[in-house]
Amino acid sequence: MSPDVLAATRRLLESERFGAVATVVSGGDIGAKAVIEAGVGIVAGALPEALVDDVLADADELMHREQSRVVEYESANVFVEALAPPPVLVVFGAVHTAQALTTHATLLGFRVVVSDARPAFTTEERFPDADRVIQGWPQEVVADLVADRRTYVVLLSHDARFEDPVLEWAMRSEARYIGAMGSRRTHEKRVRTFAEKGFTDDEISRIHGPVGLDIGAETPGETAISILAEMIQVRYGSGTGLSLRGREGRIHRQRTDDEGDV
Repeated sequence: MSPDVLAATRRLLESERFGAVATVVSGGDIGAKAVIEAGVGIVAGALPEALVDDVLADADELMHREQSRVVEYESANVFVEALAPPPVLVVFGAVHTAQALTTHATLLGFRVVVSDARPAFTTEERFPDADRVIQGWPQEVVADLVADRRTYVVLLSHDARFEDPVLEWAMRSEARYIGAMGSRRTHEKRVRTFAEKGFTDDEISRIHGPVGLDIGAETPGETAISILAEMIQVRYGSGTGLSLRGREGRIHRQRTDDEGDV
């Protein structure tokens, strides 16, 4: 890897910006390599002119999906390695499920922020794996948080005083995932509440409620796994949530002709 490509890759990683490294792996220009920054374009290296527009478009899609793969073109195959900053999980409600969720999410590479208004619950001793533990009312906490496309928000409190300010903030943000604990009846009431407040169907539909995939979870730890499973499904934009046993064909979803090259 040339010094300029290596330096540009390091800058993207250190500054936690979305990007990709594209490498020609077959064709006449095999070995050609370029670093791509999301929203900017090629910032180091070079690719064959005939491939640039297509690779930039496909790299943008792969960056959004946080996926790396070889993309086939007429004249060459290009390996696009997505560079994505660590995802951030913000958990509201420092309950037992939050403890398990924090530990498991950290193992998966998430940076975790835990918040609750109750001082006795929001302690570093209860959440040793969290990157930040914030004690405060939700409307105060969210004022100091930024929710972008790498942010996942989970609410584990059923109290509208805690829940409503967070959901209003999250629905108006670019958060990748919004999950809220509660029964179907609770979620139906939640939907009516926010519809009356003027939120659109599209905004409200961003809330995953009841939160998590149906795996028969009973304990706080199992519930945390259920929530993380749904977050992973949303993160990569694929998967059915069904058992892989008995599934025919490839395990991982492949593109269709209608989806283009990625």
